[in-house]
Amino acid sequence: MPKQLLWRRSATAIGTYGSVVLGVLATLVAARSLGADAFGLFTVALVAANFFQILLDLTVEEAMVKFGYRYKTAERWGRLRRLYGRGLVFKALGGVVAAAVILILAPFANSIFGSKHLFEPMLIASLLPLALIPESLSGAVFVLAGRYDIRGGFLAVTQGFRLAGIAAGSQFGVDQALLGLVLGQAAASIAIGAGALAVFRRFPRVETEALEEDRRDIVRFVVQSSIATGVVSLRGVIVGLLLGTKLVASPKDAGYFKVAQSPQTGLAALSSPIRLIMLTEQTRAWEAGSTDAVFASVRRFSLSALALMIVAVPPTYVFMPDLVRLFYGSTYLPASDAARLMLLAGAIQLVLAWTKSLPVSIGRPGLRILTHGIETVVVIPLVIVLGRIWQATGAAAATLIATGVFAAVWLIALERIRRAHLPLEREAPVLPEQEPVPL
Repeated sequence: MPKQLLWRRSATAIGTYGSVVLGVLATLVAARSLGADAFGLFTVALVAANFFQILLDLTVEEAMVKFGYRYKTAERWGRLRRLYGRGLVFKALGGVVAAAVILILAPFANSIFGSKHLFEPMLIASLLPLALIPESLSGAVFVLAGRYDIRGGFLAVTQGFRLAGIAAGSQFGVDQALLGLVLGQAAASIAIGAGALAVFRRFPRVETEALEEDRRDIVRFVVQSSIATGVVSLRGVIVGLLLGTKLVASPKDAGYFKVAQSPQTGLAALSSPIRLIMLTEQTRAWEAGSTDAVFASVRRFSLSALALMIVAVPPTYVFMPDLVRLFYGSTYLPASDAARLMLLAGAIQLVLAWTKSLPVSIGRPGLRILTHGIETVVVIPLVIVLGRIWQATGAAAATLIATGVFAAVWLIALERIRRAHLPLEREAPVLPEQEPVPL
């Protein structure tokens, strides 16, 4: 492996894992500083903001990567510039709409979640979608340039700013913790936006070119990606959101569930740099016709992740209560059983982590709608039923069951995709290493 490629991958891993550590620290600081009740309010406001930001935001960054690589390969720089210009406009529109919806929801938050102190936190949380506007699109620029190492570094920068804001604000209360988070995210977005602009200017400067015959395909891709991301957001945050309502449990139980998600979050982060690398290299390989390289990388990743989980999961499962007490304190011991179940769900998701990047690489984002849609249909009624009986533990059990269904559906879908491209696999060319955009 060339030294430059090894360095890029190592730097990506360092930056991504650093961001995970900082993110976990942010949760730890908020949980310990605010206490269980206030941390529940913090969690509900943050989950609601993330839910609507993902649900209503247009997911243009995936189209930026897919079609960006197509234009880069064909040296259609004018179309590339038009693509990214339009993407920024639609990204900003989605953030504004998400912020507006959270503002509209704020006056009703107390009655929905059975609390007397959620109005102000929701108002502050409505600023978060606006602060997030530049980040994902800027990340797509780094991926397109082949500089996923820079993207990984900025992930750590973002979490560092967010941690600093939460650490400062949580000393005073929920409102201040959320305000610190928003200000930290805004500072990070300014930094990553400036970096992405510098990289984008390295591409040849030509007049923008109309997208013409690609316009319909791009719109279809963006719509499907946005729907898929919305479905993923339902699956990812609806559990905590439902658990925090008085229909199912309480904001305090939502806080316990947030703590219980730590193993799942950590395992998802474990694969994050590899997923970023796979998104870059699999998209390039697929566009070049080397489908065998794509399927081979999926197999290698899944087998390696499965072997790791067989070794790591059993002792972590056994000592989970001690880990919760060590990191979060005895106050959060009720989250231990839920954390064990989330550990199992996270292990399954780690083995199938390629499901996040593969649909984008092969140009079929609708697969995410299908698979995550089925998962969401399974998890929502289970959370309502099991959450009312066993609170956070019941919600974790619902998540584990839905994750198992998701895995089964994806394995069937992957086999069908592989069979459909068997002729291409036999004739696949050897893909040369592509140099990144020089900085």
